[in-house]
Amino acid sequence: MTTNTDTKRHVREFYDQVGWQQVSDGVYQNARYEDLRPVARDYIQSCHTRVSRHIAPKGRYLLDAGSGPIQYPAYLEYSKGYDKRVCADISIQALREARKRIGEHGFFVVADISQLPFKSEAFDGAVSLHTIHHLPPDDHIPAYRQVHRTLTNGSSAVLVNGWHMPLIGRILEAPIRVRKWFRQMRKRRRKDKGAREGTFVRKYNATWLKNELGQYMPVDILVWRSISVMVLRTYVHARLGGRALLRVLYSLEERFPRFFGKYGQYPMVVIRKEE
Repeated sequence: MTTNTDTKRHVREFYDQVGWQQVSDGVYQNARYEDLRPVARDYIQSCHTRVSRHIAPKGRYLLDAGSGPIQYPAYLEYSKGYDKRVCADISIQALREARKRIGEHGFFVVADISQLPFKSEAFDGAVSLHTIHHLPPDDHIPAYRQVHRTLTNGSSAVLVNGWHMPLIGRILEAPIRVRKWFRQMRKRRRKDKGAREGTFVRKYNATWLKNELGQYMPVDILVWRSISVMVLRTYVHARLGGRALLRVLYSLEERFPRFFGKYGQYPMVVIRKEE
């Protein structure tokens, strides 16, 4: 039987040994989970910048819970107005890489997001990007509560996560399920040849999160990005008007952020510490 401790150890080992190893200059192995093609670049960049709208633009300390190596340039902007960015991650390799990027602007702490070692009201803002879904299920709500606990009164945090089988994803991925099945077969063959699997992921949905988390703090669910990498790589191509298609999608997300936050792939969960 796999315990919570086993799950966290496997996640840490994956990122120490695989996920945060550079495969080229500034590009990590974990980038295979993102669409880095030029056709998607402007859309991806615009989605990254959404986080900054919902945290204070400046302050003393910004918490980056599950910081990874701060792998994309837009991520650096979140702490630009802060005295220090406190990077907390279970992976030592992640923190080594983060130190290379921000140096003296950061503090670097090995920590479990569900058991943060910081005092209450320590941070003027917080971000957590694609981290909570790697935790054991019982630690999801405690992780949100830990981030909330460390916020100063009146401040907010943005936690980007993913939903399990959201409506938009189910619709758009239906025609490509056969292709996905063939990919899984290839992955199994590569596994047999010694390839390393991905890490533990557990996701829920907006209704569950609102019900479970709303009793503890104000929660707003907005869109970060509404489509998955699989959908991007399947439907969006430069020669088929991909950039224009993504501009239209981004405009719709901006107009209906709560709809796309609830039914799209990747939400921004904005939590606030009341005055």
